[in-house]
Amino acid sequence: MMKALIVEDERMAQAQLSRLLAARFPDIEVVAATPSVRATVDFLATNPPLDLIFMDVELADGECFEIFRQVSVKARIIMTTAYDSYAVKAFEAGSIDYLLKPISEEALARAVNRCRERLAQPAPGIDIEQLLAAVAGPARKQYKERFLVYIGEQIIPVQAPQIAAFFSEEKSNYLYTFDGVRYLIESSLDALEDELDPERFFRISRGVIVSRQAVLSVSRHFSGRLRATLSPAPPFEPTVSRARVEDFLKWLE
Repeated sequence: MMKALIVEDERMAQAQLSRLLAARFPDIEVVAATPSVRATVDFLATNPPLDLIFMDVELADGECFEIFRQVSVKARIIMTTAYDSYAVKAFEAGSIDYLLKPISEEALARAVNRCRERLAQPAPGIDIEQLLAAVAGPARKQYKERFLVYIGEQIIPVQAPQIAAFFSEEKSNYLYTFDGVRYLIESSLDALEDELDPERFFRISRGVIVSRQAVLSVSRHFSGRLRATLSPAPPFEPTVSRARVEDFLKWLE
């Protein structure tokens, strides 16, 4: 039986990963889930060695890399993150594998199987200086990855990769997911434009911001504008304003 730890500050993400592991890998026992750097360091320092750790990059009290500064980690590591650049650099710096959120069952299976193959070999440990050098690079802005939506009296976090678009309608602002559901949000599009990763999102007009993954095609529209075809089909007109056409086409490239 493999002993595993989930290091994740979002309870829903903890629960989802635990369910996926239980369904696909009955020989993996999740012994605990920790939400922060401090809790993880305390757990690793006071418990028997583990075989595998699923570790989110962004934790409640900082980045997971601080864990390796404070305690020796001998288990195999699978990084979980919504940041592509983080994932690739962490992998190149010596982490066993990484998973991009939202985590699919197929990607989880590939990562776990690769770790299983390596369990017969001594774990090399984490070279913290090499890892920190790999992820440091030039100073970069941290973009918002979670957005709060309102359903009656409930407030629910939605991850950036789940979002197809943001739009304004009748003085209200909405988030539109790849599931085809729209949710009321408090942030204005002006505020969102500064908080969103420009590699992932583009403001095509005063009232619409779209995800790159939602854009299926574009076609010429009247007055020098473009009409974007999105998937799922949105409850608004996805027209690229004339002033933004050139930048939008460069962004699509």
